[in-house]
This record gives sequence, C-alpha cells and structure tokens, in this order.
Amino acid sequence: MKESKVANRIICPNCGNDLNFFEIADDVVITTHYTQNPDGSFTLEENTSQPFGSINLFCGNCDEDLSSFHQRFQEMIF
Repeated sequence: MKESKVANRIICPNCGNDLNFFEIADDVVITTHYTQNPDGSFTLEENTSQPFGSINLFCGNCDEDLSSFHQRFQEMIF
C-alpha cells in the first residue's frame, strides 16, 4: 500500500527530516507533584510547565532552527 503525501507536513529544509522535532523554551516554571510511598520512594503524580519566554522548534536530526514552523507545529498537537 502506497503512503499518501500530506501537503502540510513539516520537513526540515536542511536534512529532510519529517519525523523528529524538539522544542526549547526560555524562562519556564516547572511544577511537579509527588506522592511518597510507604517504602520512602516517590511516585510522580503530575508534571506541568508554564513558559514565560520564547519557545523555539528544532529539527531532531540536525538541530536546524525551525521556529518559523512553530505555529503550525502547535496547531497539529492533538
């Protein structure tokens, strides 16, 4: 079966990657809630982050700055 092409996929213009991406956010507050277990260990219950600075998008293969695609990236997170 032939895979259909999607016209609006983000593709790194530097290396052609269209699978792996990462964000870097400036000035972020991370709040993590834990529950302590009877044995003294901890279990993560909830982890939230709130960025106050810029958020940039990068290619996960070659680290190319793809921030010009960030709005599209945000719209496609489900």
